[in-house]
Amino acid sequence: MLKIEGIHVAIQGVVALRGLSLTVGDGQMVGLIGRNGAGKTTTLRAVMGHLTPSQGRITFDGQDLATLPRHDRAARGIGYMPEDRGLVPELTVEENILVPVWVNQGLNADERLALVWRVLPELKEMKDRRALLLSGGQQKLVALARALAVGTRLLLLDEPFEGVAPALSKRLGEVIAGLKGTAVSVLIAQSDLNHSRKLVDSEFVIERGANVLAQPA
Repeated sequence: MLKIEGIHVAIQGVVALRGLSLTVGDGQMVGLIGRNGAGKTTTLRAVMGHLTPSQGRITFDGQDLATLPRHDRAARGIGYMPEDRGLVPELTVEENILVPVWVNQGLNADERLALVWRVLPELKEMKDRRALLLSGGQQKLVALARALAVGTRLLLLDEPFEGVAPALSKRLGEVIAGLKGTAVSVLIAQSDLNHSRKLVDSEFVIERGANVLAQPA
């Protein structure tokens, strides 16, 4: 489904990725593991079109993503949960969840919200609350819900458990575990696999922007 082939990415003249390659198959849950600064976030941002590789190729269902506008990722069923959550502070929980859905004319907003409320019923109780009034952990849940709302094919999760209280970390783990065995593929970027080692089908280790190894988990 997702194939990254030897990509190189520089940010303000500093090389962040050096020939990184990885694949995520249909229905697979894959871990991208590396220390802070290894290039995990850069990889996900390159997939989302926020950064442009100088070399290499990123394809989704055989389509070269470099040829597509950035917003087309949502239209193709790719959901993204950034490490910093990326919520719009003044928008409500429900509005933040629906932002990428509004871009995808093939999705029914009511149906996608119903799915999110079913998976994360605690968010329905705060759907009219503005994002700036939420705790950091609650914001993580909203960011995951937003990715779920549009990610009908692929979810990109950047450090979903980072900086979250144990109870909310457990809750995030439960939701992600519930995706196992579904038609949705998942790429989880983490500093370690403590929270998801039992979930992933394979892992890719990244160091200084390059592959260290790829092996069954």
